[in-house]
Amino acid sequence: MPLKRTLTLPLLTLYGLGNILGAGIYVLIGKVSGVAGMMAPLSFFVASLLVVTTAFTYSELSSRYPVSAGEAVYLFKAFGNRHLSFIVGIMIVITGVLSAATITVGFIGYLDIFVDLSSLVTITLLLTVLGVLAIWGIKESVQVAAFLTLIEITGLLIIIWFGRDYLHNIDTQAYLDTFKFDDLAIWGGIFAGSFLAFYAFIGFEDMVNVAEEVIEPEKNMPKAIILSLAIASVIYILVSLVAVNAVPLDALSAHQAPLALIYERLSGLSPNLIAVIGMLAIINGALIQIIMASRVLYGMSKQKWLPSILSNINKTTRTPIYATLIVVLIIYVLALWLPIMTLAELTSLFILIIFSLMHLALLVIKAKQPKPSKNIRRYHFSLPLIGLITNTGFIAFYLLF
Repeated sequence: MPLKRTLTLPLLTLYGLGNILGAGIYVLIGKVSGVAGMMAPLSFFVASLLVVTTAFTYSELSSRYPVSAGEAVYLFKAFGNRHLSFIVGIMIVITGVLSAATITVGFIGYLDIFVDLSSLVTITLLLTVLGVLAIWGIKESVQVAAFLTLIEITGLLIIIWFGRDYLHNIDTQAYLDTFKFDDLAIWGGIFAGSFLAFYAFIGFEDMVNVAEEVIEPEKNMPKAIILSLAIASVIYILVSLVAVNAVPLDALSAHQAPLALIYERLSGLSPNLIAVIGMLAIINGALIQIIMASRVLYGMSKQKWLPSILSNINKTTRTPIYATLIVVLIIYVLALWLPIMTLAELTSLFILIIFSLMHLALLVIKAKQPKPSKNIRRYHFSLPLIGLITNTGFIAFYLLF
């Protein structure tokens, strides 16, 4: 029984935005500012340039092969090696559950503002609710995710609105005085900040794993990937500009809920509103990762790379229940076992490796099939080549520094 195609371009774009926005910006803006200082907006811009080539690569690959377990299938089409595709498919699932576990642990701190529950109780309740919702149905799950995404965006727009005076009156001379083109220390801070900011951009790649539930995926998937990344980039840069100009850098970098602090300073109101939105952002991010990882297991099972039970579709919900239950269980164990920084660092490393492999796969596929059908979205070969070089460079930066 096939998956049900119910995702339109607007829903898919909101799903992608929910993936990208997630909890990243709600937590990372302070950390990026602590590393890059006033150059934090530039760090977010550099991070967006790092991921944009990957977005184009995923757009073309998803247009060529609109299937679940996308990355694993792309590698098989490029190299014909099932073992490599299997390993990468498992890496993608691991990335999804690590990211979801990271987000789940982050939820505890936000909830503690309102009610004091043990980590065990909080994680158990949260993942039970999210697991049930993911099993309920893809359309219902994505509609909830889309609604939560709109709330996330609203929270960020509130920050931009209250900080609009800082955007109208940016002290460009102060930036020019601070930035020295030949100062390696400044560039080091910018790139270190970009590495942190990179985590806030990841998520668009997960969109390809619901391709079999998208209406006209060859046309809508590339559009949704580029749209969601472009919108997120603009929002991030505006929020970071407000952040570094509205709050002292030392206070911003030390705060565990930086956007709540910014909102409180700008509006003079209680930070509870942004804290609640931050919690909803975390819920949304975790839900989307559960959907993604379960679809990868489903797709790999469908390709005969995993036990057939994982590709079983429930007749009522039309969702892969067994694959979803396994994903939720793994997230539960990781969230209770590993600290949040370890989870976040591992997520970034796995994602960078996967991105590099996707660029390489597209270069090989382009060489094999330079002229696919007219419906396929194609881009110049220089984009995956640049992406391969920059992503491997960031991996080296991560491992060496």
